[in-house]
Amino acid sequence: MNTESPLLLTLDLGGTFAFALNGALTAIRVARLDVVGVVTLGMVTALGGGIVRDILIDSLPPATFSDWRYLSVAAAGSLLAFAFGWRLTRLAGPILVLDAAGLSLFAVTGASKALDFGMGAGQAVILGVITAVGGGTLRDVLTGRVPVVLRSELYAIPALLAATVVVVTDRNGVYGAPAALGAAVLCFGVRMLGVRYHLNAPSPPGMHGEGTGT
Repeated sequence: MNTESPLLLTLDLGGTFAFALNGALTAIRVARLDVVGVVTLGMVTALGGGIVRDILIDSLPPATFSDWRYLSVAAAGSLLAFAFGWRLTRLAGPILVLDAAGLSLFAVTGASKALDFGMGAGQAVILGVITAVGGGTLRDVLTGRVPVVLRSELYAIPALLAATVVVVTDRNGVYGAPAALGAAVLCFGVRMLGVRYHLNAPSPPGMHGEGTGT
């Protein structure tokens, strides 16, 4: 597998753009930040998970700093949200959809890059999840919220499923565009089902209605 293939690069940049829009819209809707804050939060959301992954697999400098396209796409998404986000009368819906899209794409590319760097199956799955949830976690910490991965409807679990599909198909020699796209669609679908029907991971006994989901 080659993480520099056109497909994986497209998925990675697509996830970067989606998360940049998501982070910037969150800055507008939740934190009500100025242009500096909007762009900063958008870029942190878009690039944070990938930077953590690259540091852990010793891919240095991280792709964010060695490939100008990542910073450019993140900045473009953040500025686009700043310029036109006010036109969206209800930002909650777009934020959730963009978050699910970024989550799905990064789970796939994170696991793929980990495998390309010789990581084992379990480690690749974990790194796929870290790539997917890392930026959103930093976003929530910076805006003073409990990270969505600890409290929301099925967040880490969809990423885990997508990363697992990547690893299993790779180990069986059938990984390619269909498997990558299928894994991303699976993650997106499960995430949106969780949002739509308020499905949560099991909570400790006695915490019904108060538990958090991942």
